[in-house]
This record gives sequence, C-alpha cells and structure tokens, in this order.
Amino acid sequence: MNKNPEKGTGGGRAGVAIAAVLLLACGGLVGYGVLNTEDEPKAAPTVPTAEVTYEVTGEGPVEISYLARSEDGSATVVRGAELPWKKTVQVPLGKAPTVAIVLGEKGGQAACTLAIRGQHVQRATAMGEFGRATCAGELPATDN
Repeated sequence: MNKNPEKGTGGGRAGVAIAAVLLLACGGLVGYGVLNTEDEPKAAPTVPTAEVTYEVTGEGPVEISYLARSEDGSATVVRGAELPWKKTVQVPLGKAPTVAIVLGEKGGQAACTLAIRGQHVQRATAMGEFGRATCAGELPATDN
C-alpha cells in the first residue's frame, strides 16, 4: 500500500496541470487559426489581358454583343443600346476580341469600331432592317 497518500495526489495534480496547459495551448493555436481571418484578398489566377475598346455609332437602338474579360470567352450582350455607345474592357490574350451589332426592325445605320491597346483595328457598318456588322481582331496567345 501507499504509505504517503499525499505523494500520490501531488503527482496527479501536476499531470492534470500539464495536461490543462497543453490543452489550452492547442486550443489557442486552433482559435488563432480560425479567428485570424484578415481581409487579405486571395490571389485569383491571373490571365494576361489586353485593353480593347469597342465603339458603336449611328442611329439606334441596336443589340450589341462583345467579348470582355472572361476565361471561358463568353460574350456580353447589351439589348436596346442607345447610340453612341463605347466600352473599354480587358480581353484575355489568345481570345479574338469581337463586337457584333444587329439593328432592329426599323432599320437604320450603325457602325462598329475596334481598337486594341489604343490602335484602330477594324470598322464595319450595318444598314437596313435587321442589318448586321461585326468587328474582330487578333490577340497573341502571350504578352510579348
């Protein structure tokens, strides 16, 4: 038998105290990781782009479709746009910047223009009922 009962309980208290300290330390580290949620923006995968300016002039309203920054290359459509209309966007390299216009049933005349990095690339004109025009350009696959 244990001749000194206090000796057995003193060792138990020390073990409990050490376990409590370790538990608190682990809890503090976990809490710090959970609560340390600073508003640091996560770096999104960057896709190199080029500045493209689309412009439509004439008599409208018209429907305008154009390519903007989108990794999947989907187009944005503006229905019933009032003219003149101008939009500067970023287009991923390797995609073909394109703007297409469609006149309404009342017809008229409208022209689209396309500029890549400030340099005029193409102009096209749509005339008459449901007239159509498209301006397109080429962007290299990499930025040189």
